[in-house]
Amino acid sequence: MLVKTKAIVISTLKYQEKSLIVKCFTLSDGLKSYFVRDAFSSRKVSQKIAYFQPLTLLEIEAVHKNKGTLESFKEIKIATPYHSIPTNIIKSTLVLFLSEILHHSIQEEEKNEALFLFLEAALLWLDNHNEIANFHLILLLECTKFFGFYPDVSQSDAAFFEMTEGVFSPFQAISTLTAHETKLLKKLLHLKFDDQAKTFHVVERQLLLKIMMDYYSFHLDGFRRPKSLDILKEVFS
Repeated sequence: MLVKTKAIVISTLKYQEKSLIVKCFTLSDGLKSYFVRDAFSSRKVSQKIAYFQPLTLLEIEAVHKNKGTLESFKEIKIATPYHSIPTNIIKSTLVLFLSEILHHSIQEEEKNEALFLFLEAALLWLDNHNEIANFHLILLLECTKFFGFYPDVSQSDAAFFEMTEGVFSPFQAISTLTAHETKLLKKLLHLKFDDQAKTFHVVERQLLLKIMMDYYSFHLDGFRRPKSLDILKEVFS
């Protein structure tokens, strides 16, 4: 079946010397993996390797056989070119980190239009703004709405956050955050991308990042901490 859709590049895997396997999150069909023959050959102008950088926004025409095998592209173009992400070390590091997060988090191969539109809007916001110190934290938290484990805020006046159940509790236990950590999480719950980047100190951001990685580990089977996590910490230190 020939499909025209928007797609977000999630990951790439080099195959042999010149080819690629590209995993994309598509608007029309959710996760799809594509085989790109001779991706590193200059003759393949329509399938330049530059198209497959992490979280690039594409418009594609592809053949979807939907048989659990690799699909194939017919046409590819950039949907919206990034202006600052490729040249800004902080933004490009954020994008690398978030692509790894999504690679290990989007596990169901089915359409999720709401998640796609959220990610597309968030990436365009990142490309067009400079106050981005909290961007990854907000995005990680917002994504849990689509993954099914956004914190239950009905008892958010309670002093502790219980990680395994995703609820606030008046009682401290092995699986709860400390009172200080819980206060930081509550503050993050109210943040939007446009809010002041100075909401947290560097140490608080590092702590919140650890909390979010632990929270994802609790709720997503097979979740792996990104290899780029240490690079991200260094960039924001």
